[in-house]
Amino acid sequence: MKHTSDVIIVGGGVIGASIAYHLAKRGQSVTLLERSRLGTEASAAAAGMLGAQSEMEDTGPLFQWARQSRAMFPELSGELKSLTGIDIGLVREGLLNVALSDAQEQELRAREKLQRTAGERAEWLSAAAAAALEPALSRATRGALYLPEDGQVEAPQLAAAFAQAARVFGAKLQEFANVQGLLTERDRVIGVMTSEGPLYSEHVVVAAGTWSGQLLVGSGIDLPVYPVKGECFSVLAEKRELQKTLFTPGCYIVPKAGGRLLVGATVVPNSYDRKVSLAGLAELMERAKQLMPAIVEAEWEKAWSGLRPQTPDGMPYIGKVPMYEGLFAACGHYRNGILLSPITGKIIAQLVSGEDASNLQPNLDAFCPDLSGTSKRLESGRLQGEELHGIEAAH
Repeated sequence: MKHTSDVIIVGGGVIGASIAYHLAKRGQSVTLLERSRLGTEASAAAAGMLGAQSEMEDTGPLFQWARQSRAMFPELSGELKSLTGIDIGLVREGLLNVALSDAQEQELRAREKLQRTAGERAEWLSAAAAAALEPALSRATRGALYLPEDGQVEAPQLAAAFAQAARVFGAKLQEFANVQGLLTERDRVIGVMTSEGPLYSEHVVVAAGTWSGQLLVGSGIDLPVYPVKGECFSVLAEKRELQKTLFTPGCYIVPKAGGRLLVGATVVPNSYDRKVSLAGLAELMERAKQLMPAIVEAEWEKAWSGLRPQTPDGMPYIGKVPMYEGLFAACGHYRNGILLSPITGKIIAQLVSGEDASNLQPNLDAFCPDLSGTSKRLESGRLQGEELHGIEAAH
């Protein structure tokens, strides 16, 4: 049995590419396998928001990891550009979480206190103050929570930069590699079976997004991940109408270079159908107009969709899979794959390399892919079933 590499990574999106980069940087020999083209699934469809504060409704483990990961982007941006020449488009103009109703205003005012208590910058702005900051805002705005530390990147460029940087450090990246399942021997993983034959390694990392659960089930591992389709569209404005990202339940508008405005995203759970529906676009257009009336004057560019990988409790699976030695998972990031890609790659690389990741304990336990009856993850009482779908419907 000949090892292909120290580590095989299944999945060539932003998460898999980040893991490959961090492992190869540590001197590990890495083979990354992607079933289609690198970075063309959820990573290509993402808006690229770094919403460590805007997306979080509490200050639990996910928030802690999110703000740590957000803080990694300035240094990472320079490092990736130096290695690959790719500019990931990091913008640190902040975000406005906009209230269009009394209920939203009360929720955001409460979130301001929560964020401040956690040591983050957050400021409630009156409608007049918000309009002074972003004149394109609707007059229906009741106010906005200003989050100056949240930002954005160009998601496709980030995925491409991670992949290319991994190549620079010697990683082998193979597209159109159909992985059929894991190869195991007693209680450890020894590689993967592909349509072209077996590939062997000491470690396997499953980072295949919404297809991760399907890959693992053949080895008796129940790690449920389901798709949540998100539809988006973009328009072109004659001048830059926004400086900051606008975010409200059900809609966000992200200003990109060249006057481009990216609008998203619908929420369609349990659908692998990538078609963009007229109903979905109509809903987004109406919500975007409520946020920014002048958007109706912009030129249409395009529409697309992506499949975001979600888990039953809303938390990603990051860490060792307990059934087999040498097996790791990094999947189920849902709306936060771009934001969490740096820290996910770093932590998986630490775990695979045998380095001490205890500095993140007990937060690491919250993401452990251990769904047994003794799992600390299941003791935490996180969102389940209908409650989670209710939150999705609100977004």
